Amino acid sequence: MSSIPTNPAFLLDLPTALSLLAALSLLPLASLLTILLIPSTRPKTDRLLFFWHAYDALTHLIIEGSFLYNCFFVSTTIPASAKHSPGPHFLNQPERLYGAAYGTGPTARLWQEYGKADSRWLGADLGVVALELLTVLLGGPAAVYICYLVYKSSSSSASSSSDATVQAAKYRFKMWFVAIGLAVAELYGGFMTFAPEWLSGSHALDTSDPIYLWLYLVFFNILWVFLPIWVLKQGWVEVKGQFVRAALAGKKGASRKDL
Repeated sequence: MSSIPTNPAFLLDLPTALSLLAALSLLPLASLLTILLIPSTRPKTDRLLFFWHAYDALTHLIIEGSFLYNCFFVSTTIPASAKHSPGPHFLNQPERLYGAAYGTGPTARLWQEYGKADSRWLGADLGVVALELLTVLLGGPAAVYICYLVYKSSSSSASSSSDATVQAAKYRFKMWFVAIGLAVAELYGGFMTFAPEWLSGSHALDTSDPIYLWLYLVFFNILWVFLPIWVLKQGWVEVKGQFVRAALAGKKGASRKDL
């Protein structure tokens, strides 16, 4: 990481404040959805699982979705007299530059701010765009689906009928199956976002300002390390418990037959 300043020191002006407010507002929104949709009587694991995937979905679909929008629909033309860089070029357009750096809208301004810490997000970095296509188009909907399954599982568990119990179990199976898969994808995606940069000297990362380092690079990314690991841990406990219960039930059934 570069500790040599490549950008002006952090300045909390109005555009910066609005950009940070927009990004951070998704946390209370996810919390509100959790309070409204998941009863407080449900296990804390379910409530945290819903909260995390609600925040995950909002971030992928809104924040990262806006990054893709700027990559595909915001661009500037390179003058014919300018020396063009060698390819490959985004969308095979050597005469154009794409990305938030060339926009003037609110979402472009948001990514211009984050780009002070990681300049790859200012343009249409091929590796980043490829990962974000998977994240937005698959990861976002998967997180929404997990929230739906947590909600349906909670609703079905409220009933004492045997049919509702079976239905709740089916929802929980789907919930953990998708949650485990998404958690692995989140960890892989995070590694592939930063590993190429680390291995090439971290030229795009600016850690000279504490805000750029601890808020932009650490806080806005570390959640996608610790919480997917937590999901995998809880998924392990859930799957292991189901296998143990199934084994015990099988032994009881065999004992009754022997009698």
